[in-house]
Amino acid sequence: MSETKTIGLFYGSSTCYTEMAGEKIRNVIHTLMGEECVDFFNIADTPIIQTQFYDYLIFGIPTWDYGELQEHWEEIWDELDELDFTGKKIAIYGLGDQVGYPEWFLDAMGYLHSKLVHRGATPFGYWPRAGYEFEASKALTADGNYFVGLALDDENEFQLSDARIQQWCAQILKEFGL
Repeated sequence: MSETKTIGLFYGSSTCYTEMAGEKIRNVIHTLMGEECVDFFNIADTPIIQTQFYDYLIFGIPTWDYGELQEHWEEIWDELDELDFTGKKIAIYGLGDQVGYPEWFLDAMGYLHSKLVHRGATPFGYWPRAGYEFEASKALTADGNYFVGLALDDENEFQLSDARIQQWCAQILKEFGL
């Protein structure tokens, strides 16, 4: 376990959009807390077991096509079942396309949330559903009012992403108690 209050940010990205969103999140947290507060990892290059060295975790995951996992997440998906996230505070951000794939908007974020909670993680960073237009999503809370993490649609609402990231980062840092 980490002795410091460093956050581990782990993302998977095929087209760089999830990586770019992660960089923005990292930069906002650096501004709010200092430059040494976020360690940044692409899961394609870093073993997922590295998550075990952090008490605070942010995960970035895009949804592909018809509610599918991004390729690097798919490759390590079963490895998550071998990890213990008990006592770890997590927040997730997801990227999706609510216009092109309205029946599966951010499904992968919902899958990841479910898996991590099942492995003992305590989730934070739920995000209001208001302002999005889609048909269905596995990333909604049971009451349907919130996403289980920050919902980004850089395909259709890129102009809203920076403000959403700013607000969400302040929210999760407060919820994490940092």
